[in-house]
Amino acid sequence: MKMKAWLTDSLARNFPRSRPPAGGGGKLVLYGARGECVSFQACAMLEDAEPADVTAGVEAPDDLRVRIRRVGCVPIPHHNTKTPDSELDGIGHIPGYVPDVLYEESAALAARGETTSFWIAVEIPRDAAPGVKTVSVELSAAEERKSLRCEVAVSKVRLEKRRDFRVTHWFYADALCDRYGVQPFDEPFWRICDRYMENYAAHGSDTIYVPCFTPPLDGVKRPTQLLRVKQTGKDRYAFDWRDVKRWIAAAKRCGIEHFEWTHLFTQWGAAKAIRIYEKRFGEDKLLWPPETQATSPVYRKFLAQYLPALRNFLEAERLVEASFFHLSDEPHGDAHLANYRAAREMLRELAPWMKVMDALSDIRFAEHGLTDMPIPSISVAKQFAEKGVESWTYFCCGPRGAYLNRLMDTPLAKIRMAGPLFYRFKRKGFLHWGYNYWYKSQTQQLIDPFSVSDGMAWPNWAYGDTFVVYPGPGGPLDSIRWEVFRESLQDYALFQTLGLDPDGPLFTPLKDFNDFPKDGRWLMALRRKLLERGN
Repeated sequence: MKMKAWLTDSLARNFPRSRPPAGGGGKLVLYGARGECVSFQACAMLEDAEPADVTAGVEAPDDLRVRIRRVGCVPIPHHNTKTPDSELDGIGHIPGYVPDVLYEESAALAARGETTSFWIAVEIPRDAAPGVKTVSVELSAAEERKSLRCEVAVSKVRLEKRRDFRVTHWFYADALCDRYGVQPFDEPFWRICDRYMENYAAHGSDTIYVPCFTPPLDGVKRPTQLLRVKQTGKDRYAFDWRDVKRWIAAAKRCGIEHFEWTHLFTQWGAAKAIRIYEKRFGEDKLLWPPETQATSPVYRKFLAQYLPALRNFLEAERLVEASFFHLSDEPHGDAHLANYRAAREMLRELAPWMKVMDALSDIRFAEHGLTDMPIPSISVAKQFAEKGVESWTYFCCGPRGAYLNRLMDTPLAKIRMAGPLFYRFKRKGFLHWGYNYWYKSQTQQLIDPFSVSDGMAWPNWAYGDTFVVYPGPGGPLDSIRWEVFRESLQDYALFQTLGLDPDGPLFTPLKDFNDFPKDGRWLMALRRKLLERGN
């Protein structure tokens, strides 16, 4: 049995047809702060004709925590559109299999001439002793053994908790119910949900969507409504908050500290009331027809009771300052502007204490004072900053091309620049819509995320946009994209820990969200400089 073996950092996708590096790749040096997680990959290629099992083993000092996972590939039939080859990963490999999902396995059946890789995450505890530490990797196949070495240079710098920059990814309770065959908010659901919330928080998301009502996002969803509503008379309602309280408590146990509350009006225009249900004889019954208008008397009367009850709940749970409120997702254009204005005026009358924030890229919504915290696309975030408008930011299927994104063919080094770019351009937060959207676009049709990553809607929806975790047995399986994004948020925290000036000379190479260093060398050199200086 003949086998080649090598190491790469976390910014390389090792495709099945990737070749070993010319220099051998037997040794790697990583730099990390105490409290960070650094990652690398161990790769093997068999040269004999017969398939064989390749096994990975790791030895590390006691003050490091090491985790090994097998890198699995998923089929991607096309590159995403509107992007030149210079901004794509996988040229020559796509169409084909793209490494993304991380399985909780340390062995793989390998074929001749194909690259097999393992993702090795090294957690550096906050109390770890500084210094260079060796992580030894052994890859074995039959009688063949290959020893590789990664040196982790642990800095004296101790990473502080990220401050004043919120991160949220929309978390779909309906997807957990449908994928795992559980009912909304029963005991089996909560066991699954806890695992996903733990994963969510561990990757740097500190704000979570609360499905107080079924989220009015991307089509008509299966009812997943935490708040129990009972109609007690004509236009009279009573509210039971027990499941909402449990959701909040579960999130807090995982370290999630901020909460987004359900959009109060329909997506893309704020034209209608959202679908709200009452449980009657075990069935979910709508309180009003789906075509009910946003500012209709029936919905206004409901909000006049719900909003004070929400305020009382938030005060009792001490969540007022930790909450974010939405009006309608992604309004744009004159008609939407008029609808949004009418809905906003109604909210100001009913809940003058409530400030709203929404994903929107038409700056008029901010200039007219209709939103308190806009969330523009990264394609126009600089425009908001230049007008002096404080804002979060987001990306989704777009923008593509030279812009930052997190798609299946976005170079991992480009994904890693997310945190530095958010820091440089002083964003107040980041929102992404797809933590675990495992559906055909805008339907309740469940898809297999191990074979479909575009919501069955390419080219408008992009491969890799709809989710960052896969459904594993009893809990989530990470993606490489999710791991690298987590590391990018660590970079943000490192800059903040060291008190770096976002406008200082260190960050002048970052010109905009489409104009920044993209091959990884700039960031790795900066990290090394900062961490060595910390010693």
